[in-house]
Amino acid sequence: MATLHFGAARQCVLERVSALRSLPAIEETALDDAAGRVLAESVRADRDYPPTPRSIRDGFALRAADAPGRLRVIGEVRAGESFPGEVRTGEAVEIMTGAPLPKGADAVVMIEHARRDGDHVEVPACEPGQFINPQASEARKGDELLAVGRRIGFSEIATLASAGKAVARVYRRPRVAVLATGDEIIEVTGTPLPHQVRNSNAHSLAAQVRRAGAIPQVLPIARDKLEPTRELIERGLSADLLLLSGGVSAGKYDVVEQALAALGAEFYFDRVLIQPGQPLVFGRARGTFFFGLPGNPVSTMVTFEVFARAALELLSGQSAAPLPLVYALLAEDFSHKPGLTRFIPALLNEGRVKPAGWRGSSDIPAAARANAFLVAGAERECWRAGELIPVLLK
Repeated sequence: MATLHFGAARQCVLERVSALRSLPAIEETALDDAAGRVLAESVRADRDYPPTPRSIRDGFALRAADAPGRLRVIGEVRAGESFPGEVRTGEAVEIMTGAPLPKGADAVVMIEHARRDGDHVEVPACEPGQFINPQASEARKGDELLAVGRRIGFSEIATLASAGKAVARVYRRPRVAVLATGDEIIEVTGTPLPHQVRNSNAHSLAAQVRRAGAIPQVLPIARDKLEPTRELIERGLSADLLLLSGGVSAGKYDVVEQALAALGAEFYFDRVLIQPGQPLVFGRARGTFFFGLPGNPVSTMVTFEVFARAALELLSGQSAAPLPLVYALLAEDFSHKPGLTRFIPALLNEGRVKPAGWRGSSDIPAAARANAFLVAGAERECWRAGELIPVLLK
């Protein structure tokens, strides 16, 4: 067993999963169903983009050598058309944004900078290439537009569509078993006694799994008894990834690590110097990676986003992605006891961030109010208002 600092623990996850993962099976999906999936094929340009020089402004296409001057307007060209003639000395063609540049023209003057008078137009001086996208300036035929392992978002959908891909080859979504443990947990529909809590972790984890592009399978609650817990863990190991919440602390009735050990698990670490989420187990059993996440809800949310999500992205066929960290200005002074990297529920607004006023790892309302996590490094104690600090986007 090992205790690791935050960076070392995340690197351990990335290295182990990268080295030992098996890529999912490949399947096909319609373009309109491809968002959120991971590409299993390289997508290349089927022609030059743009296929011909085109105007990026409404205006007049002309020969730059004729400007400034008074030119005769010989026609117009719109997007989706091509001009049948040729622009010669002393001539111009009215052109719309996105229209192909007429033969002979080498510049565009914006309509706001020209003065039309019947069949003539006065234009100022301009440079060759002005307001023109040259042929193949975006991509050449055969260029790779999207690489294998790319998660498909709205810009990737646009790229697939423009490349003529009505069907995309993607990796199968991983299945993720979610197992909440603890005698104190009851089902969401139950009425808890003072010593009980409803099973929020299984459902929040399932939502995080779906958001990461995988398919959750919520297992029955595992009580704090070794053999039933072992049986449910064994069932969960048939998935592509197993997420357990609770039962990984050093308490007398925390049996998750015992049950995993009985199944021949290899443990890579069982503690990370972060808050919330110190008691965090990562390992592999029967060919399946697992995470033993802490039982407190905010700890579960944070450790999934920081560690389990990275593993799941790799198991989805995706390339390793960095944490979505940005820097924001502190709206107020902040301090903490150094030694742990802390992820504090926070409010991020127009580049300024402040803690959301949370009361600890069980404070679900604070997590719901927050739209980010302030990341306080382990080596530093105090930050002043106006200083930059890392923020993990939620």
